[in-house]
Amino acid sequence: MEIAMLPSLLAVFAHPDDESLLAGGVLAQHHAAGARTAVVTATWASESRRAPELAAALAVLGAGSPRLLGYNDARNPEAAPGRPRLVDAPLDEVVGRLVAHIRDFRPDIVVGHDALGQLTGHPDHVRTHQITLLAVEAAGLAHLHPDAGPPWQPAAFYAATHPESGVGLLRPLLEGVGKSILAVPDSYVTTSVDVTPWADTKWAAILAHRGEVARERPLPGVLARLPEADRTRIIQTEHFTRLTPGPTKGDPGQLTT
Repeated sequence: MEIAMLPSLLAVFAHPDDESLLAGGVLAQHHAAGARTAVVTATWASESRRAPELAAALAVLGAGSPRLLGYNDARNPEAAPGRPRLVDAPLDEVVGRLVAHIRDFRPDIVVGHDALGQLTGHPDHVRTHQITLLAVEAAGLAHLHPDAGPPWQPAAFYAATHPESGVGLLRPLLEGVGKSILAVPDSYVTTSVDVTPWADTKWAAILAHRGEVARERPLPGVLARLPEADRTRIIQTEHFTRLTPGPTKGDPGQLTT
């Protein structure tokens, strides 16, 4: 399949597996088109059990090596023992560290969590969204975080999200394992990307997070127990809200600068 050149992407997510679940399709799509892609993960240390799984997933997606900020998970102290939780870390410190990655990678577009913290409102997701919003703006301003490298202004921040009409099969599945469902109004979604051609790659990246696939409650494990047709229906479309800094209409079928 011949694909037009697409913008470079830097994805910023809270945990290993968020990148594959929420933006694995567009990461694979942009990589296949020859665009540069990379992922920053806010929690879990490089020596943790999930770091090798993240590296394997990024290799599948063509997104380079892990860029781990190494903060502790709000709910799992084994993520980075002895280190502060992301939700407790000084805001300016974390923003500055993310600014350094943005200025180093120089992406056209940044992709990350939405303000709700995705479907379940995990506090790390919410905090990562807040940090990313601040860092995307700060990265372009030379007077902010001057030690983080020369300024670079991404064209847009796209927040991965779930519209109320698109929750579909996920609602009973997640409620069945005791999780809540948070979704945005359909009007808040500016971009829905059909990633069907890259669904197999996305699923292979999700499977690389073996520890989560083996567990009952995490979404990778929930998806792994589904019939293939149902699973494909869930993962074949990725929804986003373009924030620059508020919802802005762009191409309705593709991430653009």
